Amino acid sequence: MLIINGVIHRMDGPTILKGYIRICGTKIAEVGAMEDCPKDWEGEILDAQGGHIQPGFIDAHCHLGVFGDGVGIEGDDGNEATDPCTPHLRAIDAINPQDRCFQEAREAGVTTVLTGPGSSNPINGQFAAIKTNGRWVDAMVVKAPAAMKLALGENPKLNYHERHESPSTRMATAAVIRENLSKAMEYQEKLERAEEDEEEKPDYDAKLEALLPVVRGELPVHIHAHRADDIATGIRICKEFGLKYVIVHGTEGYLIADLLAKEGAGVITGPCLGDRSKPELVNQTLEAPSILQRSGVKVAICTDHPETPIQYLPLCAAMAMRGGMDPESALAAITIWAAELAGLGDRLGSLTPGKDADLTITSAHPLNWMSRVRLVVMDGKVIENRL
Repeated sequence: MLIINGVIHRMDGPTILKGYIRICGTKIAEVGAMEDCPKDWEGEILDAQGGHIQPGFIDAHCHLGVFGDGVGIEGDDGNEATDPCTPHLRAIDAINPQDRCFQEAREAGVTTVLTGPGSSNPINGQFAAIKTNGRWVDAMVVKAPAAMKLALGENPKLNYHERHESPSTRMATAAVIRENLSKAMEYQEKLERAEEDEEEKPDYDAKLEALLPVVRGELPVHIHAHRADDIATGIRICKEFGLKYVIVHGTEGYLIADLLAKEGAGVITGPCLGDRSKPELVNQTLEAPSILQRSGVKVAICTDHPETPIQYLPLCAAMAMRGGMDPESALAAITIWAAELAGLGDRLGSLTPGKDADLTITSAHPLNWMSRVRLVVMDGKVIENRL
């Protein structure tokens, strides 16, 4: 497939004002200016007609397919709010690819999402990175697990406080996380000793098995945290145990942006379209992504679907522009930076030869609200075509 005559937002290099993209199979093969376009191409040719070509959009934090659309409790599979520690839960066992919001995601150019459990527990379970096209979740997986979801602050605190159970304070929430990470480290030590002495082998524990890649530094944790003090607690725990981490939401992160930059913390911000529905959101501002970025923090923008419907991911990035982000940085926050914070930068997020052929063509700049999605390509196949 050869796509010609487009404004190409490569995301890993300067924008090409009039260029082409050559796709071979499921991968991007070549990107360049029109004067270098192959003259003897005999395959399929699609004319972008001056439209903007950019990587497929990536929502680095949502619950697509886990909280069903319009079906009530029957499709609500996001929170196993019966146990504060559920690391063994897998997003792939909850995702419903038939949910109509997958179609709405594709139509809006959202080609990849990180989706998984909610934030009712201190340790919630495993997120998965999946493509938005397919009928069988196993065939849609890019990476599973992609992250372990932790939660601090209001959500786990209130969930268990209402039942008069622990954890009902921030201290207890942090203690649950520490306790289970410590158990996982002990479990790992016993497994290592068992290599020499079979009698040392511990009984199988599904929760601790799920936490092993976390304490080994192989699987990052995504930490639900809104308040600045909760963000600090999450980072404190991760430093204690040597964990890889990303802050999710980070509503008050802009208040400590310089400190987050020193820590090297990445932040997936959002959702920005909604009211200040709980005390943790009292300091919410559209300027947060811009302040974080200017301070040197790598930023992605998410919808937290269904909090903000998945199809409005580009609008959320446009709102970050209103808050002070320049257009290319806002676009990076739902493409290359989102891919990097999701651990998918080697495959997704930029129009780079060798990466997955996931891209969109829009009638104008993709963050212009009057723009329309004209074409969506996923893994080298045309999924939506309005050219």
